[in-house]
Amino acid sequence: MGDITDVSGFKVGHAQDEEALTGCTVILCPPGTVGGVDQRGGAPGTRETDALRLVHLVNEVHAVLLTGGSAFGLDAASGVTKYLEEQEVGFNVGPARVPIVPAAVLFDLGLGDPNVRPDAEMGYAACQNALTKEPEEGNVGAGMGATVGKILSMKQAMKAGFGMASKKIGKGGIVGAAVAVNAFGDIIDSARNQIIAGARGIRGFADTRKVMGSLVGRTILKFATANNTVIGTVATNVKLSKEEVTKVARMAHNGLARAIRPANTMVDGDTVFALASGDANLDVNIVGTFAAQVYEEAILRAAHQAADVKGCPSAASFSG
Repeated sequence: MGDITDVSGFKVGHAQDEEALTGCTVILCPPGTVGGVDQRGGAPGTRETDALRLVHLVNEVHAVLLTGGSAFGLDAASGVTKYLEEQEVGFNVGPARVPIVPAAVLFDLGLGDPNVRPDAEMGYAACQNALTKEPEEGNVGAGMGATVGKILSMKQAMKAGFGMASKKIGKGGIVGAAVAVNAFGDIIDSARNQIIAGARGIRGFADTRKVMGSLVGRTILKFATANNTVIGTVATNVKLSKEEVTKVARMAHNGLARAIRPANTMVDGDTVFALASGDANLDVNIVGTFAAQVYEEAILRAAHQAADVKGCPSAASFSG
């Protein structure tokens, strides 16, 4: 399967509070990394995404932060910014270098302690861990309090987490993904058309899509809250322009749509960052196609690597 650090120069660091069930994950970028973003969910919590949009000044990205804590968790980006400033990394504005750190949050306040959220100290620690520890998957970082399948309430949801994948593409090319999965819907193994984690019914999986089509589901949706999202990053060593890397982010979202059912709802904040740093030469269509594949694989890894916590079962203990 591999992970996003198989793409040369990128590093991943986690920091978390295992009691409060929240945390954050940072992806540190090599010099010259070009960034893009595609945001499709109806309830996002983000930082610096406008800077990545086309016709805006900034092209280079220095780190990406994925964090729990809902909007409170954006505070962790201050710690990442502080760390990068100390390393003299940032966009040169004359009197200072300003680190460009796009970030996205997920809502994990319903599983652990809602009064504990990722902060600047935790963001700084994640940067330090990116240099000293091998990246883990499952109940770590931004995936610490992540859950899926919440249409029938948190009591019938399942644990998900943080997952990664990578794939070699063409001559000398590689693309990797890192995802924290906290979806409203179910995680689907598309090759088997099988739910592997999601809303639990009386006997096995309830199937969120089927519930949505029922009278009960339609009633529930009137009161559904924006407590969900899938946030992640794809990275490649292929040389891409800002326009092209933005296209890769958009194509990566196709992998999310294959692995999460339903995807991009009004109660999800689904956001994909794309990063390109390197000199490999490949068509953007090839990069985007396989970015979608590794993003899908990373979502499945987030389910398979998750562990049970506080009565919330994972795919490892609940087969439906």
